[in-house]
Amino acid sequence: MDIAFNKNEDLNKQEVDKLKHKLEKVYLGGGEKKIASQHEKGKLTARERIDYLVDDGSEFLEVGAFAADGMYEDVGGCPSAGVVTGIGYVEGMQVMIVANDATVKAGAWFPMTAKKNLRAQEIAMENRLPVIYLVDSAGVFLPMQNEIFPDKEHFGRQFRNNAKMSSMGIIQVAAIMGSCVAGGAYLPIMADEAMIVNKTGSIFLAGSYLVKAAIGESIDNETLGGASTHCEISGVTDNKHETDQDCLDDIRRIFNKIGSFEKAGFNREEPAAPAKDEKEIYGILPNDRVKPYDTKDIIERLVDNSEFDEYKALYGKSIICGTARIDGWAVGIVANQRKVVKTKKGEMQMGGVIYSDSADKSARFIMNCNQRKIPLVFLQDVSGFMIGSKSEHGGIIKDGAKMVNAMANSVVPKFTIVIGNSYGAGNYAMCGKAYDPRLIYAWPTAQIAVMSGAAAAKTLLQIKVATLKAKGEKISEEDQEKMLKDITDKYNEELSPYYAASRLWVDGIIDPLETRKVISMGIEAADHAPIEKPFNVGVIQT
Repeated sequence: MDIAFNKNEDLNKQEVDKLKHKLEKVYLGGGEKKIASQHEKGKLTARERIDYLVDDGSEFLEVGAFAADGMYEDVGGCPSAGVVTGIGYVEGMQVMIVANDATVKAGAWFPMTAKKNLRAQEIAMENRLPVIYLVDSAGVFLPMQNEIFPDKEHFGRQFRNNAKMSSMGIIQVAAIMGSCVAGGAYLPIMADEAMIVNKTGSIFLAGSYLVKAAIGESIDNETLGGASTHCEISGVTDNKHETDQDCLDDIRRIFNKIGSFEKAGFNREEPAAPAKDEKEIYGILPNDRVKPYDTKDIIERLVDNSEFDEYKALYGKSIICGTARIDGWAVGIVANQRKVVKTKKGEMQMGGVIYSDSADKSARFIMNCNQRKIPLVFLQDVSGFMIGSKSEHGGIIKDGAKMVNAMANSVVPKFTIVIGNSYGAGNYAMCGKAYDPRLIYAWPTAQIAVMSGAAAAKTLLQIKVATLKAKGEKISEEDQEKMLKDITDKYNEELSPYYAASRLWVDGIIDPLETRKVISMGIEAADHAPIEKPFNVGVIQT
């Protein structure tokens, strides 16, 4: 291996180590003292509940581990947005699990908690996955109630989703394993079946303090809304259990008896590992996001047997299109080529840039995959569309619109992996979050923004300097350099994949070696939802 490969390998492995250390911290939730407090009450933590519930040795695909990362620091932070969500296996069946983390502000709901819960429900609805709610929450974080309570995408939307999922025939099972207060009380009770843990679980619209203040009644919380009350008097909950483990065992017994589901019918053969070493991805991918590389080298280390059938290999070469298998599943891959390519006409095309010919090719390939019922995988490392008079006169906007149209109207499931750059309209055309990928994950090398840090910082500096000059203020070269550094530092922070993951612009950040798992589990989930809508691109630009 050459020097560049070794340097890339070292730097990318450092980024993966950083990711693992950050995840270890996230997994502690509210910290070791809070975990110990849960145990003293006879309760498992959210992650321990999930570990106990899912099948031994099975995979768990977490969604939103870094949600709220670096946010709400003035009130002590909210690791993982106070809730653990992900796709796991219970009695061999894929399910979406939503578990409140009571070690984080007693499981209270922050604005990002609502966004994360709604994302979990969205994944369940798109893929018709059963949902298991492990409820342990003190309700809305009152200091931020105005940011979480009344709007369409706020707290109440999840109960609307409970009702919609039920009408769609999506199974929902809930366990009340701690507090369940106020509006949040509707979530488990709108599920098909709700169980409760004795002495630690409680559910009521208003706790004892509020009852006393509002109507003058004196009553303790256990009598007001404990397990015995709701299983023996009100009938609100279905069964009570003495421990978390007993409750989780009961959920497993429910899923042990569920019938099979109608499948979408995506093609799958016997899975095979890539013939080329997956770990070589670390050395191939430049840590410097400006440097070129051959994206086919990455693809061959992600697909089964390293076999890739390329579509229109000699045309529109700044985007690579083709079919392959990932963990046995047939996929159509649309990937940005990051090396400089040369057209038959002798034109040099920059890597990571979308040109008219590549947009045109991609639109056609996406339509073919819809025709053949092949799920789409987008590998993003894109700087944007080509600019300048030659491209504008050649109709780049028209061709870009064609690609966006075909991608946006796709009825086959789409999965997006942000490998490197994800800038501007390139993010959109390559199926960014706004275009409903079933799952979207980023590698630690990802950068997501409207444009690169260097370009944005210089543009923002020009605007700032012009504004100050308009006010009659003089700016020295030194001041301009300081301003540029400040702007660049801030913008680079916002480029980080962790910034994107904290806001759920991506579902998570993964080691590149987890990419096959994400795509395979994602297609398996999508196979629960037969395609019911015909593919129709509407009016397409020609």
